[in-house]
Amino acid sequence: MKIRLGTRGSGLALAQCRWVAARLRAAAPRFEIEEVLVRTGGDQDAATPLHERDGTGAFTKELEQALAAGEIDLAVHSLKDLPTLLSPGLVLAAIPARESPWDAWISADYPDPLDLPPGARVMTGSLRRAAQLRARFPALEVCGIRGNIDTRLAKYQERGGAGLILAEAGLRRTARTDVIRGIFGPTEMTPAPGQGALGLETRAGDDGADGEILRVVAGIDDPPSRASVTAERALLARLGAGCHMPVGAIARVAGAHMSILAMVALADGSRVLRMGDEGPAADPAAAGAALAEKILHAGGGEILAACERGAR
Repeated sequence: MKIRLGTRGSGLALAQCRWVAARLRAAAPRFEIEEVLVRTGGDQDAATPLHERDGTGAFTKELEQALAAGEIDLAVHSLKDLPTLLSPGLVLAAIPARESPWDAWISADYPDPLDLPPGARVMTGSLRRAAQLRARFPALEVCGIRGNIDTRLAKYQERGGAGLILAEAGLRRTARTDVIRGIFGPTEMTPAPGQGALGLETRAGDDGADGEILRVVAGIDDPPSRASVTAERALLARLGAGCHMPVGAIARVAGAHMSILAMVALADGSRVLRMGDEGPAADPAAAGAALAEKILHAGGGEILAACERGAR
């Protein structure tokens, strides 16, 4: 049998796809693994800021359509880009072992953001990162940036930026850790829900080829990673926030125990609400939803409503 892996064509997406392919070949050597490139809306429009695009799934919609049409058998997603509500008939077959969830600081001249002078230009393509950066360093100039890792690194150098923030996981997967000057802690820069994790999406079905693929792919699932990401995505879903809103969440599992930290902010950084919770890891979705309720009751609902108004 053959498993056709659908992936975007960026260097990071291909590295992720090939990482998954290697694990599938080890788990099920009888399967032929084929790589299929799918161009998404987010790839076709590399200029519009993601939070200004209509709808959700800028990097996932076309992959889901290819799954539904039978053109691919498995979509390899950066899980932080995948909406919490999957398309009908599709399931997350596996969440493999998670890479680093943290954000990385990149700068040729400043080892630490604390060293930045007023007015220094820092680049990021994320509202979440920008909001937290503005909250900590209101005197900085925060500039938007789009593109894959190499493109962002090139734009940062060409435009004379003082610093750039990227996900550590992407830099690790593309062997670019040489540019990292530091890693933000969870209360300095709370990461995006699902950051550093991959989501392997396929068609639901217990019988035939789909059922066999589902069982094979489930063999590379990592339960602690799935539990953490399930809590984070449940929180995001309960907040009613999209993938590109200024919302962060990070859950960690230690045996039967789970801790979760989450953040919501106004895009200009003038208000940041960060809260945490702890409890058993047996029901991660409930843990994420419970913390979301606490955030909403503590003023998070008003913050998110203001963000929605500002996005219109």
